Amino acid sequence: MFRFGASDMLFAYLLVPALVALVWWARARQRRDLGRLGDPALLDRLTATVSRRGRMAKTVLLVAAVALLVTALGRPQFGGRVETVRREGQDIVIALDLSASMVAQDMAPNRLEKAKFAISDLIDRLDGDRVGLVAFAGEAFVQSPLTLDYGAATLFLNAMDPDIMSVQGTNLGQALVASLDAFAETDRRHRILVVITDGEDHEGEVDTAIEQAIEAGVRVYTVGIGSVEGVPIPELDAGGRAQGFKRDAEGAVVSTRLDEATLQTIAARTGGVYYRASPAGSELALLAEELTAGEGQAFESEQVTLFDEQYQVFLGFALALLIAEVLVPDRRRVRSAWTGRFK
Repeated sequence: MFRFGASDMLFAYLLVPALVALVWWARARQRRDLGRLGDPALLDRLTATVSRRGRMAKTVLLVAAVALLVTALGRPQFGGRVETVRREGQDIVIALDLSASMVAQDMAPNRLEKAKFAISDLIDRLDGDRVGLVAFAGEAFVQSPLTLDYGAATLFLNAMDPDIMSVQGTNLGQALVASLDAFAETDRRHRILVVITDGEDHEGEVDTAIEQAIEAGVRVYTVGIGSVEGVPIPELDAGGRAQGFKRDAEGAVVSTRLDEATLQTIAARTGGVYYRASPAGSELALLAEELTAGEGQAFESEQVTLFDEQYQVFLGFALALLIAEVLVPDRRRVRSAWTGRFK
């Protein structure tokens, strides 16, 4: 089999006819300029040593060398061999809290944007791992199924916003159950769930969901984001600008605080690790490194044809022709050229 590895470079073949045209134009202009100098018979005697065949040979060698150089730039590939390539990795589902408390601004610019930035960084680090997204608040659903298309996953991530949740609140139990449903039938050792939330569970369904995660062999890594002291929840207008703070029925400002105890329990019981996100985000980077360093399982395999690069052959011939072009003389010996000139 034969193909070009860089077929776009073949447009440079246009240089070949351009070079031929340039040489022809230069020779024609040279003849025209010589014709203006004097008697044609005298010019013939003065240029008697010029070898037209030599000049033609040099031109042919130069044009052929350029054509071979362009061919080498196109990376010609011959032959090849068929190999089976197996794609290995982990199944990673990321559950992101989209409750109203995630717009609190105790982390810049707010908790939700900080979390989305960390998830985007994690997706950028993946190589061969399948990733899925789950959105949750008072309810939970799969935002993006497990996929190797990281670009698509990032698009779904960017669309995650509290406005897409019809039921507000924070139901960690539902988040865990929906995330478990997102896993395909894969090896129990290579299924990981990452839950990013402020940890304020309002429904009390966590214990049952933890047991399901343990039974399914899913390790749960939890990331707590926010302040343990408590901060007010901004009221945002349609443009995303803060317009005061949320208040309860009595008019008191509603505050939100990080509940680390629940998140630590979930991680400890499922064999995962709890991370508390700091403004610097170093903990989230450590989480990404730990997840991407893990071994995976074979998801799929395919046969691919590997081609051998052969540009060296064409490059070698081109260099040989260029050397030959330099060595070919464009003048010939004419013994009679000086006969009788000094008598």
